[in-house]
This record gives sequence, structure tokens and C-alpha cells, in this order.
Amino acid sequence: MDIGKLGIWFFLDAMSAAQTVEFVRQAEQLGYGAMWIPEAVGRDPFAHTGYLAARTEKIVFATGIANIYARDPITMSAGSKTVAEASGGRFVLGIGVSHRPLVTNLRGHSYEKPYSYMKEYLPKMKSALYRAPAPAQDVPVVLAALHPKMLELAATEADGTHTYFVPPEHTAKARAAIGPKPWICAAQAVIFESDSGKARTMARTYMKTYVPRLPNYTNNLKALGWKDEDFQNGCSDALVDAIVAWGNERKLQDRIEAHLKAGATHVCILPIRADNESLPDPRVMEALAPGK
Repeated sequence: MDIGKLGIWFFLDAMSAAQTVEFVRQAEQLGYGAMWIPEAVGRDPFAHTGYLAARTEKIVFATGIANIYARDPITMSAGSKTVAEASGGRFVLGIGVSHRPLVTNLRGHSYEKPYSYMKEYLPKMKSALYRAPAPAQDVPVVLAALHPKMLELAATEADGTHTYFVPPEHTAKARAAIGPKPWICAAQAVIFESDSGKARTMARTYMKTYVPRLPNYTNNLKALGWKDEDFQNGCSDALVDAIVAWGNERKLQDRIEAHLKAGATHVCILPIRADNESLPDPRVMEALAPGK
């Protein structure tokens, strides 16, 4: 499967279902290879993907990511094969262990050994009984992975990794760890705004959901050399600039290229508006469109 070098990643829950169709059709027309559908407390990603796939022609859909604590392995296998078969193979299954607040606090599941849970989950999913027409090809699987053990699992037991909230330095580190073949699908937040004050204000609004409240991301950045003081008071300017690319078209393209040069197979951009975090910025999509 070819998902191209550039895709879109965005929570579309602030839009109506009909509006999400128009948005994805625009992404498809602009030449983006994939639309990444995240999961938290909004729409179900499989139902939404099926709805969108029936109303588009060629764009690939990917879950970014589907929570393995939300579905047993049989259900995850059935969901991915159903969507892949119905869409003509336009589907990538991205799965992950999510985060303790979403797993334990919200869903009531144990989050004591997430790596072990994933390691045991994958063979069960692969061998799950499925008595319906299967997709023509196996569904590609990528794991949300930041740290060495999960990256190794992504390389050996899946088709690669979907990384999130990472600078290009992590992409280079991941590529060195997993070798040349597995996919690295790196997410990159971008803001089409050259005013540093406006850009960093919105970047911090976006980032506060993730650091320092979610240790998976905080610990990963510390492993890259960021210090405790970088996470204080909404994060240092340097850390903000490392996670969120902002500026003119050239600067945004440079960040995407930095991930690709570091070893990313695919970069999925988060087109954040400087004035509204909940809606994507169509100007970014047009400026960075692969089909320009």
C-alpha cells in the first residue's frame, strides 16, 4: 500500500458528519495520501472511517490510534477487516495503549503493564477467527510507539510505527532503532502564523493536553534531552518550537522535510488554526498540498 509521503491527522469531532465528508474530500483533491482518524471520547473511528470511505474515492484512512483497551483482539480484527474490505483496501490499522487517564480513569481498565498487554494482544488479533469476506490484502498495522521496547515490537510484529508529539530528532532515533524497512508515520503539528506570540499561544493551548499531564510524552522528550524546566509555565519557547512548527509556508515545509530526511516514511500534519484549536486550517492544507 502506498499512502504517500504526506497525510492529515486531526480530531474532526467539532464538525458535523456531513462537514467531515467535505473536509476529507478536500484533502483527497489536494493530493494527501491518508486521513488519520484519532480516538478519544468522540466518534468511533471505525464507524466514522466506514462512513467517510463510502463517500471518497482514493484517500487511505488510518486510525491514529485505536485504543486496544477499548476492544478485545477479535473485535479489533473484525473492525479493521470490515472497513478494509468495504473500502477496497483503503485502510491502515493504527493501534496503541493510549494513556493511563484514558484507560484507567475513564474506562476503568488496569494500565499496569501496557507493553506486555500489547505484546500479548498482537498475536491474538492476528489469529482471530473471522468468518466474513476478507479484504484482498492483509491490513497494514502500525503501533503507537515512542520508547525502545514498543518500537522494537512495532518493527518485528507489525508494519511499523505511528509516532506522535515528536520532533525530527525522535524520528531519527526511531529509524536507527527499527532499521530501514518498517514504516515510520510521524505526526507533526503545524500553524500557518508568522507572529511568534500568536503562534506560540495556540501551540501551548494544543500542547497542554499532552505535557506534562501524560507521562508517555513527557518521558519521551526527557529521553531526548529536555529538562524539567522546559515543561514549566506552558513549556519553554524552545520546546514549543520543537513540537509545533509555525511560520510561513517555507518553515512548515522545512519541518516536514526534516522528518523525512530523518527517516520518516510518511508525515501526517495537524493543520491547527492560530485562532481556533478545534477546527483545521484549510490554508495550511492548500499551502502544503502534495498535489500543488
